[in-house]
Amino acid sequence: MPAKESLLAELDKEINSEKFWEDPAHAQRVSKNAASLRGYINGWKGFEQRLQDSLELAALDDEALRIDLDSEISEIENELQRRSFTAMLSGPYDADDALLAIHAGAGGTDSQDWAAMLMRMYLRWAEKRGFKTEILETSEGEEAGIKSTTISVSGDYAYGYLRSEKGVHRLVRLSPFDAAHRRHTSFSLVEVLPQVAFDNPDVQIDPADLKIDVFRSSGAGGQNVQKNATAIRITHLPTGIVVTCQNERSQSQNREFAMRILLARLFEIKKAEKAEEVAILRGEYTKAEWGSQIRSYVIHPYQMVKDHRSEYETGNTQAVLDGDLDGFMEAYLKQQRPV
Repeated sequence: MPAKESLLAELDKEINSEKFWEDPAHAQRVSKNAASLRGYINGWKGFEQRLQDSLELAALDDEALRIDLDSEISEIENELQRRSFTAMLSGPYDADDALLAIHAGAGGTDSQDWAAMLMRMYLRWAEKRGFKTEILETSEGEEAGIKSTTISVSGDYAYGYLRSEKGVHRLVRLSPFDAAHRRHTSFSLVEVLPQVAFDNPDVQIDPADLKIDVFRSSGAGGQNVQKNATAIRITHLPTGIVVTCQNERSQSQNREFAMRILLARLFEIKKAEKAEEVAILRGEYTKAEWGSQIRSYVIHPYQMVKDHRSEYETGNTQAVLDGDLDGFMEAYLKQQRPV
């Protein structure tokens, strides 16, 4: 706590300087970091005071206070569990907003339907958490589902929670698209990237390295067809990364969102290079097929969801598909925590 209080004091000193707002983008990032840090510190101080008050009540040894004290202790235990979970989110970008991308893998129409199911699952999880979501881009499947989507998830520790979901997700079920109703296995890849502010010094983009195309957004036809070219496709020539955004009416909004996605992908490459990783994101994704999954979702011949990294599992598949993911996230974070 003293280190965080010291950091907050430094940020407040910068915020109160006369030249602070000369760089609005940097100022907004610093202000957001300070607000998040202040909320964290005040939250723990409030919790400590609540615990101290309960200890003083318990010391009175008054039987008339027993019921209220038991209820308060139960609430304190629940809050302590939540705070212990948040304390595991100590990575350098865990407190940031996240970009969540889903790509249908091997499995044809079933895989595209599975990608749409995952999209629904994460949107419901975010809603339960009180996070703000925004669908930046979606490529519809030919018959059903989606080929891919990119979603902005905003809220405290959004990236810290979601980074446990990065990898290939496998579904086993009776296919609704098979006339014989046979069992099919489908795969989809989930990417999770921290949202990077435009003033982040680790990522510099030369405008000369960008090829920007403007085109009409694809729609369902009829009144939904875009009459104006508002969709944006940005190609980063040095890496070959291509990002598109076509879900907003405004061309300027689509350009901003596409740049946000590009920054996040370039930032992921920087992180991978620093860690000397081989599998970096250059627009080429981990092959979504047998043997590479991080988690399996089984609907037939039995009900089970199992994470192959933490070994955490549950038999309530429907609850998971409805967004009940905290158990999996907590198990993964505990496994990743240094001993």
